[in-house]
Amino acid sequence: MKAVLTRVSSASVTVDGEVVGAIDCPDTGGILALVGVGRDDSDTAWQTVARKIAELRILDGELSVLDTGAPVLLVSQFTLMGATAKGRRPSWSQAASGAEAEPVIDKIAADLRGRGIVVQQGRFGAMMRVHSVNEGPFTVLVEA
Repeated sequence: MKAVLTRVSSASVTVDGEVVGAIDCPDTGGILALVGVGRDDSDTAWQTVARKIAELRILDGELSVLDTGAPVLLVSQFTLMGATAKGRRPSWSQAASGAEAEPVIDKIAADLRGRGIVVQQGRFGAMMRVHSVNEGPFTVLVEA
């Protein structure tokens, strides 16, 4: 499992012209979390990713989402699992199927909400337009 976490002041996901998820947090900052689920991920990888989203001290002042009450926009992105070491076309063979990945993304969202974090989400499997205003920019890669 891979997650790209970006510190943002705002972010949104639009599907077919409709905003399906958005965060606006110019004062505290927030996190845009792009998450790719792998077919060989451990049963607990999602817990690690959820914990990292909540607890990594990557917001202004070396604070975390839990420290600040910052919101999270969670977006499933299977393309993070693309292998690019060979050739000119990425291989998606390491990405989990939609049927496997969707419940994992839902577990991450539920875990974050259970910690009291405001979570907005993209729409699983849809063609999404993701807009973000990055702060810093500050982006980290989490692998679990």
